[in-house]
Amino acid sequence: MIRFADLPAEFQAIRDEVFEAITPVMESGQFALGFAVQQFEEDFAAYCRAEHAVGVNSGTSALHLALLAAGIGEGDEVITVSHTFIATIAAIRYTGATPVMVDVDADTYNLDPGRIEEAITPRTRAIIPVHLYGQPVDMDPIMEIARRRGLVVVEDACQAHGAEYKGRRCGSIGDLAAFSFYPGKNLGAFGEAGAVTSNNAEYADKIRSMRHWGQTRRYYHDLPGYNYRMDGLQGAVLSVKLRHIEAWTGQRRERAAWYDELLSDSPFRPPVVQPDVRHVYHRYVVETDEREPLQEWLTQHDIDSGIHYPTPVHLQAVHADLGYSVGDLPVTERAASRVLSLPLAPQHTREEIEAVAACLNAFASRGDA
Repeated sequence: MIRFADLPAEFQAIRDEVFEAITPVMESGQFALGFAVQQFEEDFAAYCRAEHAVGVNSGTSALHLALLAAGIGEGDEVITVSHTFIATIAAIRYTGATPVMVDVDADTYNLDPGRIEEAITPRTRAIIPVHLYGQPVDMDPIMEIARRRGLVVVEDACQAHGAEYKGRRCGSIGDLAAFSFYPGKNLGAFGEAGAVTSNNAEYADKIRSMRHWGQTRRYYHDLPGYNYRMDGLQGAVLSVKLRHIEAWTGQRRERAAWYDELLSDSPFRPPVVQPDVRHVYHRYVVETDEREPLQEWLTQHDIDSGIHYPTPVHLQAVHADLGYSVGDLPVTERAASRVLSLPLAPQHTREEIEAVAACLNAFASRGDA
């Protein structure tokens, strides 16, 4: 079996470091926030080349608090995409604002900047570009529109740890950015965790308060708040993993290059990487008009795969009240019907990548005589 990812193998490689890091947390009893979270925040901010990082309990909470810190609420509209994990849209709705979903670029599956202006109304307050699969969105035109229109930009960087756009790290380009450390992410916790980064001290201070019941000091609550604190143990684990992320990212990029080479003559479209970006390959996604038969073929040959994501958010039943219909976002809908994620993790060997590619090529040639 070639697994989609191998988290137990990742743990074994850093086992001793993890136990060394979590032991002081357990001995101190600082299980909610505490010194381990503070240290991770400092290190992660430096890694993202941002002034501030605030640890929270999930990527969804990070998005929610980022929007609240920017003053997004009832009656506002936030422009984003539908080809994303549903948490992007959920976080907007948590604030009482309305998500306005626009189509994506056909090559990158990221927000198409050319679609933004036509979606802006007097109620528009923010834009959430999603750095999907680990490739940065084309941020310069988005930031230009936002500055000209007086809009806030919140990067959804939940799949883009260490990704770069024209030499700038995701998480340092917009006004705020949200990261997820769900276990399967490129930088994953041993459970749920997330963070907000920003170069704006006022936003960071608000988020630190709101994640901890709106406290500015113990038992004094000046803001509406939430129980969105990061666990101390997760802070310790993430600090360990942060030391390895650059090596792991290099290995992901190397394995993606192997796939590019091995599938160069296949009918499956590989990721289209834009110039001047550093793609970190949270997912290696191919596009095919035979997705379901191909996925079944891989399963028969003991190879895991995934679909990210099979039904766009604008067509999910839970958001039917927003009024979207089939055909409203044609590029998004086409991508959602054709994308397939292949196994790619630092733990995969050259032989495993070759076996996956050979299986795809065998599928493509199965009708040839």
